[in-house]
Amino acid sequence: MHVLIAGCGWLGTAVARALLARGDRVTGVRSDAARAEALRPLGIEPLCLELSDPAAGATLPRDLEAIVACQSAGGEGEAPYRRAYLEANRTLLSAARTRPVRAFVYTGSTGLFGQRDGSDVDESTPPAPATASGRILAEAEARLLEAAAQGQPVRIVRLSGLYGPGRTWMIDRVRSGLFAQGAGDEAWMNACHQDDAAAAVLAALDRGRTGGVYHGTDAEPMRRREVVAFVAGRLGIPPPQAARSAPADGPNRRILGERTRAELGFALRWPSLREGLGAFLPPG
Repeated sequence: MHVLIAGCGWLGTAVARALLARGDRVTGVRSDAARAEALRPLGIEPLCLELSDPAAGATLPRDLEAIVACQSAGGEGEAPYRRAYLEANRTLLSAARTRPVRAFVYTGSTGLFGQRDGSDVDESTPPAPATASGRILAEAEARLLEAAAQGQPVRIVRLSGLYGPGRTWMIDRVRSGLFAQGAGDEAWMNACHQDDAAAAVLAALDRGRTGGVYHGTDAEPMRRREVVAFVAGRLGIPPPQAARSAPADGPNRRILGERTRAELGFALRWPSLREGLGAFLPPG
């Protein structure tokens, strides 16, 4: 199968490696020429394109059989989010209509859930964005689901906070004291290791249904205070403490993905941050 990875970065390259390992052909899109060319030694056919440009669709290979849209915003603010999640997806959907594409997987984000009450959120929970970026993510999903309703083979994988090799920010912030116990530390932390995110994407590519909405997230969310205590304990330092007067900020909801794993038939390699972060920490 010839698969296009749109936004072949940290996650996209992991997905590409898994596809290549099973014998698929992969074209990877990056917007920077040098970074695109760096894909070639990995066996990925590089393509330098700015997908937010509507004309970019004409340059995509004509024999594509699947598209994984995992491009990300190149910065903060509404403009980068619109380019990545609205304009680029519009280009990709348009191109898919004229190619033999039988699966279109969009990697969205659980950031479109802005609940702050600690409630459970599953695949059927309506989006509740609380920020401008969250509203753009919700709009992107709505457009993609509209395309699915019109017959395009779109399926959505919402990913929780990604971590893994090269992205161990939680450990770094506990070590520096920036990630601490204190106000708001009862909030749920929802995460997904790179390995499991890639597995969810491949499962949706192979076995997802048109219009399906899936969650790539771990099986045992932890509260922030628990994560700080776990990491600090493994580092051999006292858990950092934040000023108790600091205001609590950010969402607080527990993302569930049991339905996704049952429907798509895959198991998590790293079911919680204890296992996933533990691989990067001194033995306990």
